[in-house]
Amino acid sequence: MTRAFVFPGQGSQAVGMGRDLAANFAIARQTFDEVDAALAQPLSALMFEGPEDQLTLTENAQPALMAVSVAVLRVLQAEKGLDLARHARFVAGHSLGEYSALCAAGALTLADTARLLKLRGQSMQKAVPVGVGAMAAILGADLDAAREIAAAASAEREVCTAANDNAPGQVVVSGHKTAVERAMKIAAERGFKRAILLPVSAPFHCPLMQPAADAMAEALAATTICAPVVPVVANVTAEAVSDPAAIRSLLVQQVTGAVRWRESVLYMKAQGVTELVELGAGKVLAGLAKRIDKDLAALSVGTPADVAAFGPV
Repeated sequence: MTRAFVFPGQGSQAVGMGRDLAANFAIARQTFDEVDAALAQPLSALMFEGPEDQLTLTENAQPALMAVSVAVLRVLQAEKGLDLARHARFVAGHSLGEYSALCAAGALTLADTARLLKLRGQSMQKAVPVGVGAMAAILGADLDAAREIAAAASAEREVCTAANDNAPGQVVVSGHKTAVERAMKIAAERGFKRAILLPVSAPFHCPLMQPAADAMAEALAATTICAPVVPVVANVTAEAVSDPAAIRSLLVQQVTGAVRWRESVLYMKAQGVTELVELGAGKVLAGLAKRIDKDLAALSVGTPADVAAFGPV
């Protein structure tokens, strides 16, 4: 068995996440305390108790999801002897999850990762006023079809681009709300079964996020990035990267670039990976993996019960 460990993105958050881990494992409590200290914010209390509207704010959801993912990893290291350098072929993460993957692989410290994600969330929200941008999932469309729909929906001063290639038949477009709404109408006219407006507060992974990319470029330039102990499959290229300078550049590009998740999973499969292990809140990536390649085993580890059931490394 050849494993890759993957880390979820925004949308997997839920009030109560991480609470049982903290109650059962000292290393999980320590992880959440470290994140709280790095942010000078009681983020763990928000994760455990809510309120939901505060947890779902981008600037809180991003570091919170990372904290749970890293806590799960550390629990597996302590309880099961997991060593990514020996037991993983790759790590990868969906959007913000790429930061979780880099932290897990030792490229970024936990404190730096938390601060970067807080800034990333704040910068993404500030880049576009609430209500101006939107994202929509075009169900049934492949990447080429979604790109054609987005191009048809774009106007001279209105952006619409394919932002997330999540799985066959699930591509997300992002941009100005009026352009995204046009894309949804065009998708229906072209016979695609459904287009769903996503409950997000900003149009992620499109050119409108350039101010956020500029902010992240400045922050990342001042952050130490080490070579990861295992290669990271980058969202922007859907290929493995280990060079710190390349990682820094790709993280900046990632803010405005598309998340090539389907291609990333297929790349890992082509490189010999037989099982994806999702670490953190929810089970979104494990579900997508089964849609991308039915022969690829996938499981999620996010609770004490999942930890107990996790097989030999």
